[in-house]
Amino acid sequence: MQSGGTRPNRPHCLAVSNQAAPQQTIVTLDLEGVLVPEIWIAVAERTGVDALRRTTRDEPDYDVLMSGRLELLDQHDLTMSTIAEVIGTLSPMDGAVEFLDELRQVTQVIILSDTFEQFGAPLMRQLGMPTLFCHQLLVSDDRITGYQLRMPDQKRRAVEALRGLNYRVIAAGDSYNDAAMLNAAHAGFWFHAPPAIHRQFPQFAACDDYTTLLQSITTALEPG
Repeated sequence: MQSGGTRPNRPHCLAVSNQAAPQQTIVTLDLEGVLVPEIWIAVAERTGVDALRRTTRDEPDYDVLMSGRLELLDQHDLTMSTIAEVIGTLSPMDGAVEFLDELRQVTQVIILSDTFEQFGAPLMRQLGMPTLFCHQLLVSDDRITGYQLRMPDQKRRAVEALRGLNYRVIAAGDSYNDAAMLNAAHAGFWFHAPPAIHRQFPQFAACDDYTTLLQSITTALEPG
């Protein structure tokens, strides 16, 4: 062993502090009605099938809603290609891209939606490819034959899982199917929710513009 030389530099181990770090944060957002227009309403307007205007703002039971939609698609001979053409004409709501960009400068964002991969993919590209948790359609010969839930009650369960990973979770949505997500989060906000929904769930503050929503979310992200 050579003596008299200098020892090689070795990295020092980081000391573990007893002081708790601030809790990491994440925001979960609904998609349709919050960042992009309601897809089924757009399909109704293009095809003239007014019954397709019914959304999760009107029907709390998602299975009932989707079963009715599938029957209408079959009755009116509406194909996946037709719906894809309608989606191709849609753009994010005014101010949505800027809102999302600003929010993502502050914290991570996940879109929790009861839409489907086939519907959401073109719109995600316009929003800068945020993470999207959603469901899948079953399509055969250009016909929508059914749908596969990613998991039942996925919005609530996703928020609960994030909380289990020690995140502080803030959520925002606009429909009945968002109530469980908002309730599971540390704080939740309605955005452009119909008055009837806000009256039924008054514990969640209502925001009607992106500036107010961004301010409300960033304030709620702070530990308190």
